[in-house]
Amino acid sequence: MALSRGLADETRQLALLIRSVTDYAIYMLDPDGYIRSWNPGGERIKGYSDREIVGQHFSRFYTPEDVARGEPARGLQCARTQGKFEAEGWRLRKDGTRFWASVVIDPIWQDGTLIGFAKVTRDVTERHVAQLRLQEAQQALAQSQKIEAIGKLTLGLAHDFNNLLTVIVNSLDLIEQSVGTDARMQGWIEAALRAADRGTLLTRQLLAFGRGQRLAPEEHDINALLQHSGELYRRACGAAVEFHFDFADALPRVWVDAAQFEAAILNLVVNSRDAMPSGGTIVVRTQELLASPPESPDTPARRYVAVDVIDPGTGMSQAIVERAIEPFFTTKEVGRGSGLGLSQVFGFALQTGGFATLHSDPGHGTTVRICLPLPEEAGDG
Repeated sequence: MALSRGLADETRQLALLIRSVTDYAIYMLDPDGYIRSWNPGGERIKGYSDREIVGQHFSRFYTPEDVARGEPARGLQCARTQGKFEAEGWRLRKDGTRFWASVVIDPIWQDGTLIGFAKVTRDVTERHVAQLRLQEAQQALAQSQKIEAIGKLTLGLAHDFNNLLTVIVNSLDLIEQSVGTDARMQGWIEAALRAADRGTLLTRQLLAFGRGQRLAPEEHDINALLQHSGELYRRACGAAVEFHFDFADALPRVWVDAAQFEAAILNLVVNSRDAMPSGGTIVVRTQELLASPPESPDTPARRYVAVDVIDPGTGMSQAIVERAIEPFFTTKEVGRGSGLGLSQVFGFALQTGGFATLHSDPGHGTTVRICLPLPEEAGDG
C-alpha cells in the first residue's frame, strides 16, 4: 500500500514518532541548554506541558545540590567533547517530587557547527529502588550470617567459662569455711568471689548474645512494663540527660521475659546517655507495626510491638554500625564499657522471636528498635 503524502514526509514521520512516545521524555536543547521541543513523554514523566517548558533552561529538572555542583553544564560539555553523555541520578518533577532518571544527551551538528542537543530521559525509579533493596538485603544477610557464626563461638565459650567459674566459686566457698576467723584471708576470698560474680555476669551477657540464656516469658502490657521500670531508667540517665516515654495507645500484649527486657532497655538507655556528653533527651517510644526481618525483607510482614530508644547524640558511622553488635566491640574508653550491651540486646530480641535494628548517623543521633512479635505471630512457622 502506498504511503500517504503526510507519512512519506520524513520530518513528519519523525515528529509523529516522537509525539507517540510516552515512556521517554524526548526533547531538543539549543547549544546553551534551553528547551526547544517537548513530547508527551516529557509531560507524563516531568509534569510540564510544552507551553510551560519550551524556552526554559533544562537545569530546572536538576536538584539544587546538582545545580550547585554544575552538573547540567558538565553534561552538555561532556556530550559536546565526547560525542555522548550518559548518567543516572535524581531529577525533579514539576510538583517538586524526585525520580531516578536515566539520561542520554547527544550533540547535534550541522556542517561542523553545534546547533543543539537531543536529550532522552527515562524514569527508572522502580528499578533503582529494587536495586537498593536488594543491596540492603544482601548486606543484612551477610551481617546476620557473620553474627550467627560469632554467636555460636560465643555460646560455646560462655558455657565453658561458666563451668570454670562454678568450680572456682565452689572452691572459694570451701576455703572460706576452713580459714576460720583470719580477717586477711577472708578479705582475699571476698575479693575473689566478687571477681567471680563479675565473671558470672559476663557469661550471662555472652549467653544472651548467643541466644543461650534461659528466658521466662510471660504475657505483658509493654507500656506498663516500661512504666514500672521508668524510675530506674531515669536514674541511669543522670542529671544532665532528660528521659521521656512516648507510648502508643491500646497496644496488644506480648510474651516477654520481664527481667531480660528491663536489662535490654537499661543497656540502651546507658548507651544513649554516654552518647550525649553535653546532655540531651532520651525518648523511649512504643508502637505497633507491620515489618519483616532486615535480613529477609521479602518475607511476609508480621505484626510486632516495637520499642524504640532514641537519642540525638553523637551517632555512629556506617562502618561502626556494621560492627556495633559484635561482642566486645566498643568505641568507649577502656574501662567504660565491655562492648556487650548491644550484643545482649540483639541476642535477646532474636531469642524472643523478634529482631532488633540499629540506625545511626554521625552528629544526628541513634535509634535502636526492638521488635517483639505478637503471640499469634511468634507461633507461625
